[in-house]
Amino acid sequence: MSFDWMIKIVSENWPMFLRGAGMTLFISIIGTILGFIIGLIVGIIRTIPMPERGGKRVTLKIINSILGIYIEVFRGTPMIVQAMVIYYGSALLFGIDMNKLNAAILIVSINTGAYMSEIVRGGIISVDKGQFEAAYAIGMTHFQTMINVVLPQAIRNILPAIGNEFVINIKDTSVLNVIAVSELFFQTKSISGINFRYFETFFVASVLYFVMTFTVTRILRYIERKMDGPENYIMYANQMQVETPEDTLRRTQSVNGNNR
Repeated sequence: MSFDWMIKIVSENWPMFLRGAGMTLFISIIGTILGFIIGLIVGIIRTIPMPERGGKRVTLKIINSILGIYIEVFRGTPMIVQAMVIYYGSALLFGIDMNKLNAAILIVSINTGAYMSEIVRGGIISVDKGQFEAAYAIGMTHFQTMINVVLPQAIRNILPAIGNEFVINIKDTSVLNVIAVSELFFQTKSISGINFRYFETFFVASVLYFVMTFTVTRILRYIERKMDGPENYIMYANQMQVETPEDTLRRTQSVNGNNR
């Protein structure tokens, strides 16, 4: 009976499920990209070497304190609470009537940015300090060192964590239903309110969430393998270093033949 109801629910409401899934993916993708940019900027700033004295030291300390508060607040509170505070608080305190979609992207972006900043900082710290010293020795600034030397290595190291944040965002967009964003959970709740078949309707939604997260995970792992390069390049290099007597004989014969 439940299976028959699932087929009936999907056949009658598939446009709503499709719109909800599309909205979930859209918010997750844009929010993750913007959150990564925020985290990248914050992570770079928080790794700037502290000057020994002077106004730059005071300024950098103030900036680091503000960024530290931002990170702790948004990592220490649930996204559902942040959504309520930002969306309704902006209207109550500042008279700003935010568009629901824009509010959703803003909430996901700044929440993701708080987590990404620590991920990026950890990736930067994981790079050997000798590379920093070598870059500084040839006259590079901190930002030049980040862009040309450190970040290419750090981003590769943190790519699995970035993918994990993307998957988390796909699931966590469900909390945005509290501000009436028509993502997948909101659409599912609307459908179940019409047919009163809660188990079957939300089971269909859970399948859609799983398909999205599983697909994203497979794509990210494929990208990781591509960034790693061929699996046998080390073996090939080792073979080039060791030359057997047969290889020497064939190489000699080939050279003699070319000379003739």
